[in-house]
Amino acid sequence: MGSTHAARHRRSLNRSLRQVVQVCEGMSARARQMKPPFRIIVLCSTFGLLGLTEVTPTDPVRRYDCTIDGTDREPVGDRNGHVIVSLQYTCRVADGLLRDAGITAISVSEWDSEKGTYLASLDVHRALGGYAVGQLLEGDGSSVMEDNRAVGIAASGKTVFKFASGSLAALSGKTVKFTTKPVGSRRFEMEFTGWPEAAQRK
Repeated sequence: MGSTHAARHRRSLNRSLRQVVQVCEGMSARARQMKPPFRIIVLCSTFGLLGLTEVTPTDPVRRYDCTIDGTDREPVGDRNGHVIVSLQYTCRVADGLLRDAGITAISVSEWDSEKGTYLASLDVHRALGGYAVGQLLEGDGSSVMEDNRAVGIAASGKTVFKFASGSLAALSGKTVKFTTKPVGSRRFEMEFTGWPEAAQRK
């Protein structure tokens, strides 16, 4: 819940900052007709010194707790450690108001020892009143080691949404970045950045 309150606070702050910037941008035109209050002059001057004449909201972030449902490793056969890995997994939103939202996905990656390149991935996103399908654009991974043994995979890349409707319609055609990190046996956390704010709130 803490991250949800923080996100709401950031959105509220960004709205307030944008309103102040609009006042400052229009002040020069009004100044020719009337003298603005002294506190407005000071505030706008401070914004100018801090370089805040343009306010952009932070990228919304969405986190999922994921469970690996199935894994298949197929040796390529040309050298040791060269394998193709297919992975099936399901995810649920980690926190906040969207606990019913989830993902069902499959990914295929090529591994050469501890380094991997994702070849394909298709994920189906479901939320209350919404449906979306994401497709991998690019991705890389590496094994995470603890006490000289692999405990999971850390990965990063980009996904594009080829279809989206209902409460997730804002995702249609959008590209988002993702990262993953292991959090336990057959479990990992997936984080999306650049998630459209409209799809975040619904």
